[in-house]
Formats: sequence, structure tokens, C-alpha cells
Amino acid sequence: MTTKAFRIGVVNASSRLDPERGQAIVDWAQRMYPAGEVELVMHPSLYEVHGHFGGDDATRAAALVDYANDPALDAIWFARGGYGSCRIAEAVLPQLNDHARTKRYLGYSDVGTLLAAFYKAGIGTVAHGPMASDGSRNDLTGLRAINWLRTGDQTLLEASLHEDSRPAVAFNLTILNELVGTAVEPDLRGHVIMLEEVSEALYRVDRMMFHLTGQASIRGCAGIRMGRVSDVTENDPDFGMTAEEIARYWCERAGIAYLGSADIGHDRDNKIVPFGPR
Repeated sequence: MTTKAFRIGVVNASSRLDPERGQAIVDWAQRMYPAGEVELVMHPSLYEVHGHFGGDDATRAAALVDYANDPALDAIWFARGGYGSCRIAEAVLPQLNDHARTKRYLGYSDVGTLLAAFYKAGIGTVAHGPMASDGSRNDLTGLRAINWLRTGDQTLLEASLHEDSRPAVAFNLTILNELVGTAVEPDLRGHVIMLEEVSEALYRVDRMMFHLTGQASIRGCAGIRMGRVSDVTENDPDFGMTAEEIARYWCERAGIAYLGSADIGHDRDNKIVPFGPR
């Protein structure tokens, strides 16, 4: 008996995707699943170019709506991050149908704006985790992502989620810092918020934590965990605090519980954090 393939739609909501990287994603999936039990369905618009973006706003929005609403696709995997999802989030939401509400959606970095918007609107099950371009670079990373998209396997989640039953979310620090106060900010009261960052100077991490923890909506959270802050741009002179020390400092100032580290980041070890209660 032939088993029906689990079909994952791959879309790009942000910066342009290099065609060579797209082909590497396809080749990787065929190597990992030679029997065809998983099929990556690459959206035809993946390689569109419009200045910085992977196609203009209307093209990127239409691609996401197309695949999210498609009953023949079982899940959505974002191809890459960069910048651009904030430009389409509000336009996408009212176009989504009941099929979109049954899917799992996986990505991080710039895609965090869409994850926030979908979570707020109750669209599907969204999670911060590896993107398709990450998976093609590392087998274990890609398999972790696809196995969660297929089954929601709880063993693949960030470890603290097994010990803390409170609802959780995870974001790139810059992305969450920019979306607070906007129409797509979800209600994070009572949530554990996990943060990660890449390619920022520590003084900028400090400034973002000042702004983020100063928001009334964030001060109602259950606590903050700091993931990896990698590829840090040099300060001259040295800033004098680590990313964790910065997080502890601003949490204490704001009366927010600092809960420790989180196994998330812009790297191959980035674990999966589904939004909401366990």
C-alpha cells in the first residue's frame, strides 16, 4: 500500500531567496526522504526579486495565502528570514480560510512578525524554529523541523517547555521589540518569552531590552529566558556586560522574572518553541 506523502509548502515572506539555495533545499529533502514520504512543494514565486525583497509585497502576500489556504498542503515552512514580513502580515490575515487554521507554521527571525500575527488571530499552530534554508545546511536541523511539522513531536521542543506548563513564545529580540504596540502584537500576559539575537552590538541589545521591558504589555508576562546572542558586533570600548547580564539587569528593573537560558538562536541547534500552552 502506498503511503500518502506529507506535503509541506515552502514560501518566502521576506528577503530574496537565491535560486541555488532553493535548489539545495529541494535536493536535501529528496536525499532525506527518497521514498517520497515527505514532499516539499516550492511556491513558484520563491525566486521573485523586487529590490531587497523576494518579490513585491503583493506577490509575497499572495504566495502565503495561496499555500496556507491550499487543502492539498499539510504544513507551511518558511524558506528564509531577512526583512519584509511586517509589510504583508495585516494584508494576509483576512484572506485566510479554514484550511489555513489547521496547519502548522514554522520559522523564526523576520518571520516572527507573521508568527505573532497568526498567533493573535488564532491561525493554525505556529512555532519559532528552523527554516527551510537552515535545514538544507544541516541534516539534524532539517529533520527536527520536518518531524515537528509532521507530528508535533514534543521531544523536539526547547527543553524548558517540558518542565514549565505555562504558555510560551519565542522571538528574535529585534522583531519583538519592533512589533510591540502594533496591530499584530499578541497578548503575552502570563507567557514565558524566549529571546535570541544575532549580529548586534551589545549596547543595542541593552537598548532593545530597555524598550521591550518598559512596555506594559510585556511587564505582564510570566518571565523572560535569553537564548543565544551570536555573532556579536564589537563594541569599542567593550560594553562590559554579557547578553545574559543585560537581560537580568532589565528584567530586575522592570519587575519581570528572569528564568534563565533558552536553547534557541540563529544557528543549527535552534530548538522548536510552539506558541501558546503546551
